[in-house]
This record gives sequence, structure tokens and C-alpha cells, in this order.
Amino acid sequence: LGDDLVDARTPVLPDMFAAQAKFGGSILALMEVPEDQIHLYGCAAVTPTDNPDIVRVTELVEKPAAGTAPSNLAVIGRYVIDPAIFGLLENLAPGRGGEIQLTDALASLIDMPAESGGGVHAVVFRGKRYDTGDKLSYLKSVVSIALDRDDLGPDLRAWLTSYLAGKI
Repeated sequence: LGDDLVDARTPVLPDMFAAQAKFGGSILALMEVPEDQIHLYGCAAVTPTDNPDIVRVTELVEKPAAGTAPSNLAVIGRYVIDPAIFGLLENLAPGRGGEIQLTDALASLIDMPAESGGGVHAVVFRGKRYDTGDKLSYLKSVVSIALDRDDLGPDLRAWLTSYLAGKI
């Protein structure tokens, strides 16, 4: 989704494609967030698999009320989704905020049989993720990533230092 930026130096999509090849169904990316922030995200209840970085999703909740989240694992806007989702979305009633929620359709896939496109697993992402949902967060994300790059960081850091010192 557009308000999530994942640092590509720790790629998550190849792991998601591998998980789908192994388990079938749909694959989400999850990331641990502080418990006092989980109400800002869709989140998942999970059970382990034989791989510590891949979990089976047993419940999805879109932006749970404070204190009601099933875990601190947030859905971070990366999906490999079975085409069965389209039929579910067409028939889905509006959810939270009066909108059709992808999370609600994905929740319907959890208990569907695998031969019908059901089953949901997730890769637990342990890299850097940036929230770009507002102007300031977006700017902080772009500057952080640029400063970390060998080809941009030194020049940008020098420019920022001069700018903040009032020399520009």
C-alpha cells in the first residue's frame, strides 16, 4: 500500500513468493510494532510453522480498539494474494469507516479450503519499514533512506548541515 515504504536492502517479496510456493493461498507481510501503536494498523493472530519467519494467520483485525489486538504483528502493505480475493471483494459489505476493507476479504480466506484459494500465511519482516501516511513521515522516510545510501548520503548530509546552519 502507498503509505508503507520498505527498505529494499532487506527484501521481503522473494520470501513471500517462496512462502506461497510452499503453503499456497495468500501471503501477507507482518512486522512487530509497539503495542501502543497496533491500533493504527491491521493486525493478525498467528500460529507458528516449521519456519520461524513464516506464520499461519488465524485472525485478521483492521485497526483494533486499544487493548483488543490479538497480537502486535501489523500488516505492512505487502501482499501476494490468491485470485479468489476478487469474488470476495465484489460481495463484501462495507466495513470500518464505511469502506470495503481488504483486511475483511483476507479474513474470509483464512478458513476457506486450499483448493478454493484459501489459507493465509505471513512472512514476519525484520527489516526497516517507514510509515509515509502523512507529509512529515514521508519526508523523514525519504531523508532517512537517502542518508543511508553510499551514493547520496555524504552529499545530502553535507547539504543538510549547511542548510540547518543557515549557510544556504
